[in-house]
Amino acid sequence: MSKENAADNWFHERQSAWLYRVLATCEPDAPKRSLFTSLAAAAEDQALTWEKTGSLSAAFIASFRPSLRARLVATLLRALGPRRMKTALIAMKLRGLSVYGAAATPGHAMPTSVSEVGVRHKGMGGGNLRAAVFGVNDGLVSNASLLMGVAGAGATGAAALTAGVAGLLAGALSMAAGEYISVRSQREMFEYQIGLEREELEEYPEEEAEELALIYAARGMDLAKAREVAHTLIQNPEHALDALAREELGLNPDDLGSPWGAAGFSFLAFSGGAALPLIPFLLGRPVIMAAATAASLTGVALFGVGMVLSLFTGRNAFLGGLRMLGIGAAAGAITFGIGHLLGVAAG
Repeated sequence: MSKENAADNWFHERQSAWLYRVLATCEPDAPKRSLFTSLAAAAEDQALTWEKTGSLSAAFIASFRPSLRARLVATLLRALGPRRMKTALIAMKLRGLSVYGAAATPGHAMPTSVSEVGVRHKGMGGGNLRAAVFGVNDGLVSNASLLMGVAGAGATGAAALTAGVAGLLAGALSMAAGEYISVRSQREMFEYQIGLEREELEEYPEEEAEELALIYAARGMDLAKAREVAHTLIQNPEHALDALAREELGLNPDDLGSPWGAAGFSFLAFSGGAALPLIPFLLGRPVIMAAATAASLTGVALFGVGMVLSLFTGRNAFLGGLRMLGIGAAAGAITFGIGHLLGVAAG
């Protein structure tokens, strides 16, 4: 390995150890604090291994200082706490962050195979439906409000229709771009992190198994049993990588979709919602009549969206529908009023 690679690996281990120490001081729970203290010690041992190769000068070792990014994360960690900083800590490649997931139920066996590891961490389902509902809701509220504002300003039917179509396309494209960037960034982070984990698994299988065992122990498993389970998983590289991604890095491969698929899904959901209030304007009705019809259609749709969202919140469906209707009505009334004032001022 080149001197540059040795220096990079040494620095990463020293910085990880430093961050683990900061994380441990911010963690009030004793088992979690013990886990991060142990991981800090393991990182320091790895750094020492690189020092013993003789490829690093004493002056270089003595000059260690965490990066600006690491110091910023540490500052925010002290201010906000570990749970709020979990994503940033994952990006810094700290392990053991799965302990901030759902608490294990008493008596629930820890995983001993990749299938069990996966099922323990999969979501509750319905993620695509929930995303679709929110996409439709965003399209309804934003485009209906835009049309109310244009109608309030006294625009012609053609101008209102043009504004509505432009609003649909602009909003849908913005949503699609945002989803693409978000999912693409998640995938890039996962691919980078899992690549590093694969290299470490090849070089330090015993150390990786011990880190995995410490995580299981911090989640309530007997340490001896945890080590047995970890060594069983480490025997199969594919299973081991899956377990390490979930347990050490807190990453769930099952949650990662296609960036293009997410973008297309978001575009269609938003467009579907934004198209509904456009229908009366497409029929060539007078602007005020079209606006009133669009408001009625949007209100009915928003009430339905609010009822569907109650499936995810567990709240009363009727009250959920009323709340969503109220939010949409307020947004539409405000934009209509502002549009009217602007139209009067301009006229």
